[in-house]
Amino acid sequence: MGTEEIKEEENTMVTKKTWEEFRNSKMLWMINRTLHIFGWSIVFAFDGKDLKEVYPARVKYRGFDEDTETDGFIGISEYMKANANTLEEEAKS
Repeated sequence: MGTEEIKEEENTMVTKKTWEEFRNSKMLWMINRTLHIFGWSIVFAFDGKDLKEVYPARVKYRGFDEDTETDGFIGISEYMKANANTLEEEAKS
């Protein structure tokens, strides 16, 4: 599927989200947590408040500090709670 085939419709298989929504949902933390096991990460580079670029990178560390981990687990739990009905509906369709 090329990008020209993706349509912004309500019933599409793809619903475009912003990088900010992805980060705020804690999905970025969850993905990076998994990638860190293999020495990889998705890096978000900012210029002040503006997103400058997003890129994959090799990393020497294998995890996050305790506060980031706690915040991530809380955020993922909140996301799952807030979106449980939608996730169930999507799984059934």
